[in-house]
Amino acid sequence: QWVYNILEKKAEADRIVHENPDPSNGFVLVPDLKWNQNQLDDLYLIALVHRREIKSLRDLTAEHLPLLRSVLQEGKEAIVKRFGVPGSQLRIYLHYQPSYQHLHVHFTALGYDAPGSSVERAHLLADVIDNLAMDSTYYQKRALTFPLRADEPLFKKFQEAGKV
Repeated sequence: QWVYNILEKKAEADRIVHENPDPSNGFVLVPDLKWNQNQLDDLYLIALVHRREIKSLRDLTAEHLPLLRSVLQEGKEAIVKRFGVPGSQLRIYLHYQPSYQHLHVHFTALGYDAPGSSVERAHLLADVIDNLAMDSTYYQKRALTFPLRADEPLFKKFQEAGKV
């Protein structure tokens, strides 16, 4: 609901850094709640796409390339304009598994070791775009590894199934 409240401007409307209102290829860029916005060393923003049917990386196909390119380009432009941090100094990625089931993209300062930014969980947006440009169903077919904590319910399901 938090995501929908932001997209509908019922919450955090004053925190929006950038918005592309297009229903198919648009998104809202907001500072992540983990970032206090006082220094740029730990810059952390989230792009929330307007399309509600895209839950995660697994849902993406070549049809979504205009959306993903929009998030990448406009997100970088908005961050350099507002915060003076160029795209070359950003890590732009998606999580798999995501923490919530609505497609969102993380923008963090390159030097910031953000939670979940390691290679096991983070998929660089530029790589996602390239993979989908080569194969529209790349993320439906590819095996994706991801870390789980021992106390997570999904981990327990893997244990019960004999997969761990």
